[in-house]
Amino acid sequence: MLVLENVISDRGSKYAVAGGPCRSDDEARAFIAELKRRKKFAKATHNSWGLLTEDGPIKNDDGESGAGQVILRMLEREGLHDHIIVVTRWFGGKHLGGDRFRHVQSAVRVYLDELAQDRG
Repeated sequence: MLVLENVISDRGSKYAVAGGPCRSDDEARAFIAELKRRKKFAKATHNSWGLLTEDGPIKNDDGESGAGQVILRMLEREGLHDHIIVVTRWFGGKHLGGDRFRHVQSAVRVYLDELAQDRG
C-alpha cells in the first residue's frame, strides 16, 4: 500500500491519495478497511476510489459525487488494471465546486508519478 498524505490543500480541504494491487470488489473493500485502520483516514469526509478489473470497472464516490469516475478515467488512460487508487478528502468547510474534480485528478497524477518512480 502506497499512501501519499497532504498532496493538495485548498480552502481548508486537504487531500491524500493511496493505492495498491487489487483485483476485485472484495479486495477493494479490504483495502479501504486497511486504510481506515489509520485513524486519520477513518475520520476523512470522503474516501473515493476506482479500480479496473478483469470483470470491468468498479468505483465508489463515497459521497464525493463523480470522483470515482474521474479516477476510473485516469486508470483507463494509463492502462492500469488490478490496482486501486483511493483519493481521500477532509472537508475544510468551504465548497470547492468543480475544483474538487481538478484536485482528484491532480491527486491521482501525483500517485501515478510516484508509482512510476517506484517501479523505475
